[in-house]
Amino acid sequence: MDSATLSEVLADMREDGGGVTAPVPGNWKQGRTAYGGFSAALQLAAARRAFPDLPPLRSTMVNFTGPISVPPSITTEMLRQGRNITTLRVVSTTEGKTAASAIFSFGKAQDSHVSATCPAPKANAPEDTESFFPENMPKLPIGFFSNFDVRLIEGHRPFMGADRGYTRVWARHRDANLHGTPEGLISIADVLPPAAFALSTKMGPNSSVNWICNVLSEDLSTRDGWWMIESNLTAGHDGYSSQVMRMWNTRGELVVDGMQSVVIFV
Repeated sequence: MDSATLSEVLADMREDGGGVTAPVPGNWKQGRTAYGGFSAALQLAAARRAFPDLPPLRSTMVNFTGPISVPPSITTEMLRQGRNITTLRVVSTTEGKTAASAIFSFGKAQDSHVSATCPAPKANAPEDTESFFPENMPKLPIGFFSNFDVRLIEGHRPFMGADRGYTRVWARHRDANLHGTPEGLISIADVLPPAAFALSTKMGPNSSVNWICNVLSEDLSTRDGWWMIESNLTAGHDGYSSQVMRMWNTRGELVVDGMQSVVIFV
């Protein structure tokens, strides 16, 4: 399969022994593997398929251990179903080897007097914000980017030799079927290139080591599918970097708070 939307891929998910499998179209690949947000979305979909009565998603922890270039076999295991939190482990294998593993935590809302916010920074509306990559580019440098509409609010594009590893954008799925869905949320939350790439003056590959997302709201709605997403480099040494990633809806409410380790091969 050369090209398909993520909703088409999820609809084509099939039973595979004790788990499920799904195609990996070319338009979702990043180098020799699938885009990390795509792989995580497949795992989340497998978990929700295996246990359809789960409460809302609260946390995701993904470890990327190998390339996913062919349809993976995805298995789901219930680790614990507690009174408040249900925890699942999902493993994707290709050719008999683990390619990605994830821990998903789901939980119902709790009564609490504690409330804190992290409002979104100010920004122009998505319609008044320039494209992340020039719209007349004959070919996007990151292939899976064609699945998203991404607009640069603040910060730097990759390989600009900037003095700060920071990027903030508006982004949405071009496939409106994913708007407001958990899989749509997870698959777009990783859309930005590594924050460290803004500092680099050389093009080169990268590989995500892990990815942690805390989901802070059950309400995944946002105007016309737009999310404000930022990636902020904390530090990078010896080819490894750590970055903080956040995601707000168009109402300015923080919905995803995350962190990622990335290997930089340049």
